[in-house]
Amino acid sequence: MQLIPVQKIKKEVSRTFINEYMKPKIPVILEDFVDPESPAFTKWNYDYFKEIAGNHHVDIYGSELDSIDRVASQPIDQTTFSDYLDLIDSAPTEHRLFLFNLLNIKPELKNDLFYNDATNGKILKWLPFMFFGGQGSSTRNHMDIDMSHVFITQFQGIKRIWLFPREQSDLMYKLPYNFHSLSNIKKPDYRKYPALLYLNGYEAVLHPGETLYIPAGWWHYIQYETGGYSISVRALPSSFLEKWHGFKNLIITRNFDNMMRNIFKEKWFRYKVRIAHERGAKAAKKQRSFLI
Repeated sequence: MQLIPVQKIKKEVSRTFINEYMKPKIPVILEDFVDPESPAFTKWNYDYFKEIAGNHHVDIYGSELDSIDRVASQPIDQTTFSDYLDLIDSAPTEHRLFLFNLLNIKPELKNDLFYNDATNGKILKWLPFMFFGGQGSSTRNHMDIDMSHVFITQFQGIKRIWLFPREQSDLMYKLPYNFHSLSNIKKPDYRKYPALLYLNGYEAVLHPGETLYIPAGWWHYIQYETGGYSISVRALPSSFLEKWHGFKNLIITRNFDNMMRNIFKEKWFRYKVRIAHERGAKAAKKQRSFLI
């Protein structure tokens, strides 16, 4: 597996960003996608969040490696937002919040964000998501089901994100009808998953104020180097084919997989594992032939 650092850019005009990064699908870190003068950078902190929404109950998620046969992992516990913030502020923990939308609970917080929109109006500013995690927590390697472009901005703490193009799905042992990989790429077992040897991707280390652009359909594995939180906004895919893939994933593929899992249970999962290994072996053989 080979990883190269993601480039950082600043003050990029829309036309340049779209032509040089969005269209060719190249990940990049934007240093001022969210304006540094945004009130969020000085106003927001854990104490403030506890004051305005501390009594709100939140679902807690753990390690996703325990639920590789599901489209999304299930929450392992529930607590108050205030207690959760105390937890991640006090000690390393795998516990994290998934798609917790504090900005919908307290919509006035959206006014604390000023965007330098490099997409020429394509981002959905009205649909932000917040992600909280403790030091040592992570998400499994996955691609977003709706095929949108994603802009994830770090506000507190540091994240490390690995990215891979969709064309390398078979090398990561993508489970059929799902949108995550069977293999653990953080601690790769090259004997069990030899195709991982041929992966070529990017590594981004995201600090507060920086925004990572994740192209539509790209795989990403997110690790919390420290406890903290981020906000993501999306831009719809540009091409008709990508929009069709997103629609199909949301309406057809996901529901078909749920139906088959309910009918065949473990047998369906074993079938998907077998197909993932067969495709991985075929992809690895193809890569080896290129090297000869």
